Amino acid sequence: MKINNLLVFLLVAIFALSGCSEDEATDGLNAGQNAASGINDASTSGLNGASTLSGMAGSGYTGVTGNNAFLGPEFSDPNNPLSRSTIYFMLDSSDVQPDFIPVINAHAQYLVAHPNQKLTLEGHADERGSPEYNIALGDQRAKAVAGMMKAQGVSDGQLTLISYGEEKPAVFGSDEGSYERNRRAELSYQR
Repeated sequence: MKINNLLVFLLVAIFALSGCSEDEATDGLNAGQNAASGINDASTSGLNGASTLSGMAGSGYTGVTGNNAFLGPEFSDPNNPLSRSTIYFMLDSSDVQPDFIPVINAHAQYLVAHPNQKLTLEGHADERGSPEYNIALGDQRAKAVAGMMKAQGVSDGQLTLISYGEEKPAVFGSDEGSYERNRRAELSYQR
């Protein structure tokens, strides 16, 4: 009898905990989608429905993440370009926009000053286009960021490039706000 009661208690606890995390995850996803829509509305350029990335760089889309915070306080300070770990791209492009050059430069300077540190550059695309095309585009985006870093003295051995294409979206959705968030290169330091 005690084992059955214990089993029932554990099952109830598991269901209760899993329900909470699903609600929190859904709330976070909805908030991200709402933020994406707000950015799209605020930064529309009118050119083929694409929005300007300067709106993303100057607003809530700073790419500030906790992924690299283990490296030091400068990676958590929203005023420091090292805290930004996402580079956004225009539709069907691997050209780095001027607003993101200071971010790439800061990470390159950090890597040059810390030659044992390694960085993974993940290239991503939105869901439009074939899977093969999106893998190639994600690769071009990662290579564009890597090329800028190498020009500043970052060694090949410090960089790992991966393209996920459309397979790991930052935001789920089939609207321009979601597409903007998914056209990116992520900078992730290795522990």
